[in-house]
Amino acid sequence: MKKLALILCSAVMLLGVATFANIGDKDTSQIEVAQLLDSVRNQDTVSKEAVVPVTKVVVEKEIHTGEKVEKKEIREVIKQKFIEGGVGFMSIVLICLIFGLAISIERIIMLSLASTNVNSLVIKLEDALNKGGVEEAKLMLREVPGPVAAIYSQGLKRTDEGLEGVEKAVMSYGSVEMGKLEKGLTWISLFISLAPMLGFMGTVIGMIAAFDSIVTAGTIEIDEVAKGIKVALLTTVAGLIVAIILQVFYNYIVSKIDEVVNQMEEGSVALIDSIIKHDLVNKKD
Repeated sequence: MKKLALILCSAVMLLGVATFANIGDKDTSQIEVAQLLDSVRNQDTVSKEAVVPVTKVVVEKEIHTGEKVEKKEIREVIKQKFIEGGVGFMSIVLICLIFGLAISIERIIMLSLASTNVNSLVIKLEDALNKGGVEEAKLMLREVPGPVAAIYSQGLKRTDEGLEGVEKAVMSYGSVEMGKLEKGLTWISLFISLAPMLGFMGTVIGMIAAFDSIVTAGTIEIDEVAKGIKVALLTTVAGLIVAIILQVFYNYIVSKIDEVVNQMEEGSVALIDSIIKHDLVNKKD
């Protein structure tokens, strides 16, 4: 899964590069349309009848490319704001977003794979115990992924220690699986806290630079001050946007962890009931 996380991280990084690369691109379709109109207008030999289909072609082309031009304008605005905010701080904030998303996606995939249908697993466990006892159940559980199956395996290995030993094994290994489920959450919470802090730092530095320019000039120009403050605040906006996005992913991951933990608790109770039902251990008073 480390390779998967690396692949996801690389993909998100490439997406970020593609979004902010090629600054200053021009709309080639609009240039072609303008050149076509100029060539038609400059030719004296072209009749008025020939202009009509050309105009239709131009209008149709503009209609079909309208949505593309609008999307491109949004991308250009994002690039412009990114550059105005300062490439240094904005790049660090972008890196927080990229790594936070990569870890979040990896955690979501892992938690989805860890989810188990407890009722179906209990039925398989009952069938295995009826056919071949504990050993048959262990073989079956090896082929089932997820923390619930792992807890079942650990519990069945302690059947010779009595019911109390099984319960201790289930509780201990449940804590181990819980730690695995929460892996990566500290990094996501770090990026959630770090992104707005970096944004605020960029704003403060930008404000200092704006007032330094006023001191150097010796006069106060409202336009220049407002421009400097606007640029400084862009880093704060970027940091808050990153924090909001990662916070949504963080809360979703926490909800998935709670879901898997509930499955583990439900499965543990079902395991103890199955062990008692099949009289696999001798109860210790």
